[in-house]
Amino acid sequence: MSTTMGNSIADALNRDCYCIGVNRQALRDRLSADLRDSGVPEKLLDANSHLFAMSPVFLGHEHLHAMERLIQAVETVVKHSAYRQAVLAAAAVPMLQDLGPSGVFFAYDFHLGADGPQLIEINTNAGAVLLNLYLAAAQQACCEEVVTFFGGKTDFAAAENELIAMFRKEWSSQRPDRELRSIAIVDRDPPAQFLYPEFLLFQSLFARHGIDTVIVDARDLVIDGDLLCAHGRAIDLVYNRLTDFYLLEQESATLRAAWQRGLAVLTPSPLHYALYADKRNLPLLSDADRLRAFGIDEDTIATLGHSLPETLAVTPGNAAQLWSNRKRYFFKPATGYGSRGAYRGAKLTKRVWHDIIHADYIAQAMVPPSERQLLIGGKKESLKLDIRCITYEGRIQQLSARLYQGQTTNLRTQGGGLATVFPTPGGNCCCQ
Repeated sequence: MSTTMGNSIADALNRDCYCIGVNRQALRDRLSADLRDSGVPEKLLDANSHLFAMSPVFLGHEHLHAMERLIQAVETVVKHSAYRQAVLAAAAVPMLQDLGPSGVFFAYDFHLGADGPQLIEINTNAGAVLLNLYLAAAQQACCEEVVTFFGGKTDFAAAENELIAMFRKEWSSQRPDRELRSIAIVDRDPPAQFLYPEFLLFQSLFARHGIDTVIVDARDLVIDGDLLCAHGRAIDLVYNRLTDFYLLEQESATLRAAWQRGLAVLTPSPLHYALYADKRNLPLLSDADRLRAFGIDEDTIATLGHSLPETLAVTPGNAAQLWSNRKRYFFKPATGYGSRGAYRGAKLTKRVWHDIIHADYIAQAMVPPSERQLLIGGKKESLKLDIRCITYEGRIQQLSARLYQGQTTNLRTQGGGLATVFPTPGGNCCCQ
């Protein structure tokens, strides 16, 4: 199958295919089995929840290969000592030591532009990975031929085992002397978080594999001698869901101290954020001249140039030019997340612009998202989509999409939400 044909098939399916959907009862049953009497499955699947889209998204295999090439290009640059020195020197905190872990659940977010996939941003504490696994396992097709065409059903047990192996590897990369016995899932006020149900699912997952797990606020952590503890239990590994990426806030002080002293394995850590997800890295990754000065090879530079939109740091020196051309750009805070504080240039006011140029922002060339047409309430509706590649050590573990209306992804759109991604046949996808 040709490249053009593979992507054309995906485009056509995203316009008109409704033959694969979600078996809601199967999804509810699996969630109920792993969450027991929490009441969470009903909350996730009630009529007012827009967390799960009921139809998948299709992705051309050549687009998938382009994403894989971009991810490998980023990995190549991040491993280069000159790049590491540059970004770590500019990081918000000093002493970002490498203790061994690679970092779990990196997310590369793409829009499908006219020239192929375009990287919008990289995140290092991506949520919804486990929710997407439950969703993928509940996909059902109208006939066996469709199942065969897209490679069969998700092997839930194999995917679950892969996740456990990843956390064990994170542990052994820093503490090879003994087995992983306990995990703390840490966030600010966990029960109040939108994705708290996923924390419960991870707790259930770890328990099924013999790992004692607590879900705690960072403020509940204490250091007792050479141990990090929570609720009277010693903690081996912290699965970090905080959006205080550099652990600068007072509430994160105990976790920061434990990480700096090597008292517990922290994944992902401030080091991972500094190397991959700090948005101030995007202007560097899209600057061919600086990459050449670092000694990066031309193939890697070309891959980044093709799949990474022009991105600039907003400075007093370029503020006037960026304001004049603001409709071409999307403006994001350098250490922001989840579209908070992000603005489409066409909608900027002078008051907001004044705030931006006195803060730490980047300007990224606009890449409109592609669309998925769905049947919602019996009517055809077009929703925007982005594609998320979840990676570990540079390998794609999971493909997912988010369907939405409005300026940014929101998980609040009728008929939208998290969506399973099916690559079209024609390539070797490592994430299914």
